[in-house]
Amino acid sequence: MNTKSENIGIGFFQKYLSIWVILCMVAGILIGKFLPGIPAFFGRFEYANISLPTAILIWVMIYPMMLKVDFQSIKNVGKNPKGLYITWITNWFIKPFTMFAIGSFFFYVVFKNIIPADLGKQYLAGMVLLGAAPCTAMVFVWSTLTKGDPAYTVIQVATNDLIILVAFVPIVKFLLGISNVTVPWDTLVLSVLLFVVIPLAGGFLTRVTVIKNKGVDYFENIFLHKFDQVTIIGLLLTLILLFSFQGQTILRNPLHIVLIAIPLIIQTFLIFFIAYFACRRAKLPYSIAAPAGMIGASNFFELAVAVAIALFGMDSPAALATTVGVLTEVPTMLILVNIANNTQHWFPALEISLKRASEKSY
Repeated sequence: MNTKSENIGIGFFQKYLSIWVILCMVAGILIGKFLPGIPAFFGRFEYANISLPTAILIWVMIYPMMLKVDFQSIKNVGKNPKGLYITWITNWFIKPFTMFAIGSFFFYVVFKNIIPADLGKQYLAGMVLLGAAPCTAMVFVWSTLTKGDPAYTVIQVATNDLIILVAFVPIVKFLLGISNVTVPWDTLVLSVLLFVVIPLAGGFLTRVTVIKNKGVDYFENIFLHKFDQVTIIGLLLTLILLFSFQGQTILRNPLHIVLIAIPLIIQTFLIFFIAYFACRRAKLPYSIAAPAGMIGASNFFELAVAVAIALFGMDSPAALATTVGVLTEVPTMLILVNIANNTQHWFPALEISLKRASEKSY
């Protein structure tokens, strides 16, 4: 797939996502406080502990992202695999465990006199869900802003979306088990089925059908753009609903939002630099190193929010922790974009010598 990611810039909603999240927080808290009947009404519609209104909103959120995934690109995996190896190792063998370690250190050591242990355990569960869910469609934006190789970025996204089908559940189950947080296998598997498999299959079938009937140019230049704001609208509506349940928790512990953000931001920087320096050491070009760092640093926060709600409920501290991940994502990633753009000289002759090879490989 040529995603035309080179034509993608960060949109108005994405650029100011943190502001929208804060506005959603305010709106949700006000609804929960003055119109409690609204969250109570939506809270009635559940099946297997999964909120049906939330599930619908999350499908609205994730389906447009899955339209951008081109599984045909996977046939090019073996042509220049170094960058992909670094991405896979960083995302699946390092990131979930550093997230757990950093979260544990802050909630059980640094913040132990501020955050009660039981509450810290719930916040840590939310962080684990974020750490085990790498890569979102926003990676296309970060790759574009850093002049990353679009073909490589597409393969990263496609392969990670396949890996998440088999790796997410056991990693989450293992790390939450270490934290003494009990989660039922069936709900965890059902969450992945609902929030990954179904939208991924729907996106794939839609993509194949539209391209077959209208062609690639129509799909990439017209059809995809019809969904430009759908994901953001679905996310914001989900957050308003979630914060309407979380209002009392936030009002009681407003400082906790900041405290949760600290380890999340540290983790984001750490994972970026691990992947970025690994690419430099592997003598890969900047156009590979930048998106490799970005895809590791970025979280599939939509999935993390969805699974936290399914496992722990709309009013859970774990769900609140995942929403803080949404709050910190864009400003932190924009800082990393700036760092990457200002360190291109770390990859001097490599870029010239390997750029042609990269173009041929994909």
